[in-house]
Amino acid sequence: MSDAKEEKEEAAPKKKGGLKKIIIGAVALLALVGGGVGAGVYAASSGLIGGGGAHAKEEEKEPEDPNKPKLVPKAEQKRAGEGGEGGEGGHGGGGEGGGEHGDSSGAENVGLPTPGGHGGEVYASNYYAMEKEFTANLQDSVHFIQVGVAVSTPFDDKVIEHLKTNDIAVRSAVLMALSDTTEEAVFTTEGKRELQNRLVKAINRTLEQKEGFGGISNVYFTSFVVQ
Repeated sequence: MSDAKEEKEEAAPKKKGGLKKIIIGAVALLALVGGGVGAGVYAASSGLIGGGGAHAKEEEKEPEDPNKPKLVPKAEQKRAGEGGEGGEGGHGGGGEGGGEHGDSSGAENVGLPTPGGHGGEVYASNYYAMEKEFTANLQDSVHFIQVGVAVSTPFDDKVIEHLKTNDIAVRSAVLMALSDTTEEAVFTTEGKRELQNRLVKAINRTLEQKEGFGGISNVYFTSFVVQ
């Protein structure tokens, strides 16, 4: 009996010692894991890992296409000395016109001037009067319409250049829109405004197909005759 008691007393300290080793090992493991997480957080926040933080986002940004038309602010237009009103791609002020400020089919590719704080528009209006008048038969009518057309864009001269380059295709689109106009529409102000809107869309669709960019915001009638 005494021998068995002594064996139990000797075994008890060994168990306590083993338990202490397990606890110490667990604490060391937690400290190691915690230190690793802290180091990872520090490295990520300082830009050592993860692509350099904010700098990486800037590098991922695609370069701007230099050939894409740029909006022309009125302030920049005035500094440039204004190239005259109307005519061959000249810059001018605002004015009444159709187009609802652009083609709803693709706002990114259409002239969309931003209203200014005190009325008017922030961006300049670049005007271009198309050569030759347009003549077309009205829909289901013995009458025909003859109109002079000018356009405006808040973008630089690249849009006007596109318009000139694709003159034949643009003229065809305008004539088709005119031939789809009813006799009743051309004798009312509302009908004429609707026709302006349709011409803006027709011209922008053609430019988008040919150049990948519309940019026309308004169409104006320089002459309007129904016979």
